[in-house]
Amino acid sequence: MGFVFKTEEQQMAVDGLRRFLDAELEPALKKHGERFIPREMMAGFMQELVKYGLICAPASEADGGMGLDWITHLMLFEELVYSSADVASPVIINTVTADVLAKLAPEHLKQRYLPGLLRGELFACAGISEPDVGSNVAEVKTRARRDGDHYVISGEKVWISNGEYSDFMICTCRTSDDPKRGLTHILLDRKEHPYEARGIEKIALNGQSTSQIFIDNVRVPVTNVIGVEGEALRNTLTLFERARLHVGTQSLGVARRALDESVRYSRERRQHGKPIAGHQLISAKLADMATQVDAARLLIHRAAQMLDADMRADMECAMAKLYATEVAVGICRQAVQIHGGNGVTKEFPVERLAREAIVNPIPDGTSEIQQLIIGRALTGVSAF
Repeated sequence: MGFVFKTEEQQMAVDGLRRFLDAELEPALKKHGERFIPREMMAGFMQELVKYGLICAPASEADGGMGLDWITHLMLFEELVYSSADVASPVIINTVTADVLAKLAPEHLKQRYLPGLLRGELFACAGISEPDVGSNVAEVKTRARRDGDHYVISGEKVWISNGEYSDFMICTCRTSDDPKRGLTHILLDRKEHPYEARGIEKIALNGQSTSQIFIDNVRVPVTNVIGVEGEALRNTLTLFERARLHVGTQSLGVARRALDESVRYSRERRQHGKPIAGHQLISAKLADMATQVDAARLLIHRAAQMLDADMRADMECAMAKLYATEVAVGICRQAVQIHGGNGVTKEFPVERLAREAIVNPIPDGTSEIQQLIIGRALTGVSAF
């Protein structure tokens, strides 16, 4: 369900991916069940998905990518989420990290880590959030103390996607007490600069890795700085634009699947002598759900077009993330209602989709933070 303009090339790419997802990914996940996907299995998925353009599509051909636009990538990403939000989560982190490495990393780090990411062989994670630091990145406490040509890093990160899978982490560290220029991104290789990752159980999306990460007096070369020392806060804002579009698209894929499951069920389920699709209240619910799915996609694609044009899109990405994640919760709630008693059983996917939808208004800036970003863009006055 849901319509969006696609070029012939984009449609072919999406159709090719869809065939793989239907024939290979979904059957494998159904057999595995709703439980943690081991790294080896997830890496196998990543390496297959790369063949269809996931992760590598937005990267330039010079860097080993496909040089495609963000809209094409998000079309492919939506299709993946439709089949599995769990498998889609590592794609978000690896794609955004690959973009950061391509644009900001020194050449020696770029050459060492970017090819593996784009081939689906390496996993990255981004260490931003901490136990007492969520929406206000400026309050990061993880300390990187300069010691000659190394930093000595200690701290704790939390809610880190890909944590248990990760081969390396781009860690947001405090290198000075300057409120605006005190944060720096530093790359930690998990083998050379060990950090511990512990999984976190959640309401949903437990097939992928969400972790606490502990860093204890780890020595990291100064040459592992990503970008310029003191510029992490500014660079994180750009990173959030792309991350928020992915989270919005993740909600879009979940909502679209819930809509399709509801349309299918409403045609098959009969009450009062006819399919429930023939009852006006059910028809009205489906109409609202379909309209919201398409509206969310349009907001996401508008923001993606701005990124493709090298324009800042803070407000537009915030709008897309806010709207898509919130309406997905409502759409999945209605999908459960349309399924009636069947909707709360494990036998039908809408129960899982409803739990997955609840997660996404929180990461990469809660809905309330998105509202404040939009309000600041409109008025020029910060409310936080």
